Amino acid sequence: MTRSVAESVDALLAEHAELEGQLADPDVHADPVAARRLGRRYAELAPIAQTVKELDGLRSDLTAATELAKEDSSFAEEAEELARRIPVLEAKLTELLLPRDPHDSADVVMEIKSGEGGEESALFAGDLLRMYLRYAERQGWRTELLDEVRSDLNGHKDATVAIKGRGEGPDGVWARLKFEGGVHRVQRVPVTESQGRIHTSAAGVLIYPEAEDVEVEIDEKDLRVDVFRSSGKGGQSVNTTDSAVRITHLPTGVVVSCQNERSQLQNKARAMQVLRSRLQAIAEEEAARTASDARRSQIRTVDRSERIRTYNFPENRISDHRVNYKSYNLDQVLDGELDGVLNALAEADRAERLGQQG
Repeated sequence: MTRSVAESVDALLAEHAELEGQLADPDVHADPVAARRLGRRYAELAPIAQTVKELDGLRSDLTAATELAKEDSSFAEEAEELARRIPVLEAKLTELLLPRDPHDSADVVMEIKSGEGGEESALFAGDLLRMYLRYAERQGWRTELLDEVRSDLNGHKDATVAIKGRGEGPDGVWARLKFEGGVHRVQRVPVTESQGRIHTSAAGVLIYPEAEDVEVEIDEKDLRVDVFRSSGKGGQSVNTTDSAVRITHLPTGVVVSCQNERSQLQNKARAMQVLRSRLQAIAEEEAARTASDARRSQIRTVDRSERIRTYNFPENRISDHRVNYKSYNLDQVLDGELDGVLNALAEADRAERLGQQG
């Protein structure tokens, strides 16, 4: 371990100890937002502190076993075993010290939009929405459908959903789903195709970390708020009151809407939450574009504009083009079994960050 790395570890251990003391103070928990932020940071540092503790113990045991082996050869085998375990833990510590995405512990907002392909694209967007909702259910996450625009065949032209984790450990929903943003392509025979021909269409997924209330400031003068009646399949009105809310952020042109809450006030609050997340993501993307390659890869390692994945129904195949992942269990994936492709993406990201560190 180099001197700079050792100093970094010492600083992190000191921060871990300080956070432990702060979290033990009842006054800290009077502010739930601040307490949650401290708790997340403490959870991020806990694996580092535990690994350093284990390494220190192994090295101490190795020193003792080596000394004893000089007088009693029976300790030599124990010393060799301890010596083999140390590099494994050192590699683990190196990985834990890699720069983290600052939003890995965050909840997310996901938007799914139909694209090329008309009604078939809207049906596919609905398939994607159900896939993510089922995956969230498998993980024990909570989901809230904030807004949706249905198509005539009950697909989704547009849908916005909030996905919230259990609040345990250093990694939240963002750490798991952050690479899902991009163009998703489907190849299958549409229900509207009478000749049995395979068509290709696409839907877009936009995902961003849900902003904490304190992170993004929005001037009310920069907003245009419109109210309208909630709509259902094919744009038909399903509400007799103007409870749905559409907010336009005039400086950026960002438009968000929410119609699934019971009151106009609730819909506006949820729409503002989505708007804060969108504006935060835009600000970070802009900062990433002007930063160094290393910083850019730390914040975003996937180009969200590229076609990232293909879902081929005739072959029951899913392909992720960024990591050359291919699997023939598309039916299971659409039922929420996403771990295979998500693990491949996470491993590719980890390998890239390790390569940059080296």
